[in-house]
Order: sequence, then structure tokens, then C-alpha cells
Amino acid sequence: MTVRNPRREALDAATRLYLSRRPIDMSTLAAELGIGRATLYRHVGNRDALLADVLAEATERTYGRAIARARGAGADRVLDFIEHVLRAVDSSPELRALTAREPLLFIRLALMPGTIEDVSTRLTAEVLRCEAESGALRLPLPAETLARAIVRICDVHLYAPLLGGDAAEIDTALSLVALLLREPG
Repeated sequence: MTVRNPRREALDAATRLYLSRRPIDMSTLAAELGIGRATLYRHVGNRDALLADVLAEATERTYGRAIARARGAGADRVLDFIEHVLRAVDSSPELRALTAREPLLFIRLALMPGTIEDVSTRLTAEVLRCEAESGALRLPLPAETLARAIVRICDVHLYAPLLGGDAAEIDTALSLVALLLREPG
């Protein structure tokens, strides 16, 4: 017998909408799941919380692929990992559709402390710790602190077009991260 997990089912359905580049509408989602809107809200919170969870899971998948592809050791591996993340996010058609449709909501969810930043920070800190533990990188700050700084630097430069810039500033973000990782001396 399979035990139902209504929250997981709602998250999976919302993820399918996101991946198909359609808006996440709570009434449509509730109807698809065969439940009332109040029940849906009870399982997932509000629409913003649901979308943040969808984006956090997408972030986890993107970071996982970037970690697997990253080459080199020490700062070089961290920078390669960060570049893979930034380029994947910048070229994501699903994210482009969302940011074109709801730029202010995305800015609020992605650039403010919360679920998405927490996932990005945790996974970046794991890469930093791995490189430090291997002896290939000396961290100038605790891994969590450095990771959060890296995530915030990357977010501001990656989402520059949403903040009034012309294009993502990936090379600038990478240069700043390289400065943070540079051995003092």
C-alpha cells in the first residue's frame, strides 16, 4: 500500500507547471490534485512558499549537476562549480519564463534570505568544505559565511537584468569570488 503525501504531490504538480513554463495557479493546481484550495494551502502554505520550494528544488538539481561537472582542485574547482551554476541558471528557459512573467516575485524569493538562498548556501559550503578538507583550499572565513557571501555576490550579478542592468554579469561575479578565494599573501 502506498502512503499518500499530499504536500509532495502538490510540489510535484507545481514543478511540472514550472518546467512547462506555465504559471503556478493555486486554483488550477487544486483542481488537478482533486482537492479544495483551502486543503492545498494547508499542505503547501501560500503560493509564494510553494514557488520558493519549487525553485529551491530546481536550485538543488542545478547545483548537483554543477558539482558533478566541476573540474580542478581548490579555488579552481570552486570557480568552475560556480561558473557552471551561473551559466545554467542564466540559460534556463523555465526561469526566463518565470522572471518575464513575475519579475518582482522572483526578486523577492531569490534575492532575500529564505529557502532558495539557504539551499544555495548549503551546497556552496559543502563544495568549499570538501576542497578545504582535501587541503586544496584555505578558507579565509568559515565555510557557511563564505558560501553565503558567494551566493549573494553571484545573485546580484546574475540577476542584474532584473535589477536594471543590461545582462547577467557572470564574469564580474566570478572575478569577485576569485578575490574571496585568493590566498592571502
